[in-house]
Amino acid sequence: MRNEKGFTLIELLIVIAIIGIIAGIAVAQLRTRPQAAKEAVLKENLYAMRDVIDQYFADKGKYPESLDTLVEEGYMRKIPVDPITNSTESWETIQAEDTDQGDEDSGGGIYDVKSGAPGTALDGTQYSDW
Repeated sequence: MRNEKGFTLIELLIVIAIIGIIAGIAVAQLRTRPQAAKEAVLKENLYAMRDVIDQYFADKGKYPESLDTLVEEGYMRKIPVDPITNSTESWETIQAEDTDQGDEDSGGGIYDVKSGAPGTALDGTQYSDW
């Protein structure tokens, strides 16, 4: 009997196989992380802008005419960047319809905002549907 210390070839192959499996799982996870982070920022930006639009309506009784109005009147510091398009110009605004034609302060203005980014999110929905 020999009293040599060390690892056998089978033990080394098993360890290498386990490391390979773990590395494969990590690479698959890392591939989608940047996109998932951008989508999380987009959701947060949409939530914040919608909240500010609601605050504006609660304060003024009407919707803002543009996103720039929210910045000019101090409701937001600046218009957030759409992380998918890397632009502040790609936001799609949805205008409120005038409900009372005789009253200038009723209706009109922006009541919702959506992303103008083309493409599909990791969950399979369109960015423009958010």
